Amino acid sequence: MARSRRYVLGGGPGTAARLRDLSAQAVRDWYGPLSPAARTAADDVLLLVTELVGHALRRGGAPYELRLDRSADGVWVQVSDTAPGRPLPQDEHHAGQPSTACLYLVQRLAAAWGSVPREHGRTVWCEVPFPSADPSARAV
Repeated sequence: MARSRRYVLGGGPGTAARLRDLSAQAVRDWYGPLSPAARTAADDVLLLVTELVGHALRRGGAPYELRLDRSADGVWVQVSDTAPGRPLPQDEHHAGQPSTACLYLVQRLAAAWGSVPREHGRTVWCEVPFPSADPSARAV
């Protein structure tokens, strides 16, 4: 079973919903039936995919690729987009300012996060810790 999934995006309405669905399928394929702790981690993956896509759109960029990787410790989420500049960390979320919610949630839910500049935009990534139902089945 592939430990990575890569989706090239076409953009347009419904992009975030399509990516959530694809991410949910990847998590089901990798982890099977989920314990309550694993369900929480899966929900975090779906939320962070949505937030990273939304952040790109709010910054004037177009998300063009989603990559998911299963590691020994969790799921790595990478969203590549055409938005300029680096995403700036948020110390807190301000109600009524949706642009601050995305990175605040990423910082709160992810074990680690960052960005890598690309020729035309950047890739914003995060790692979501994911408990394995069977410790002997951990990825290498």
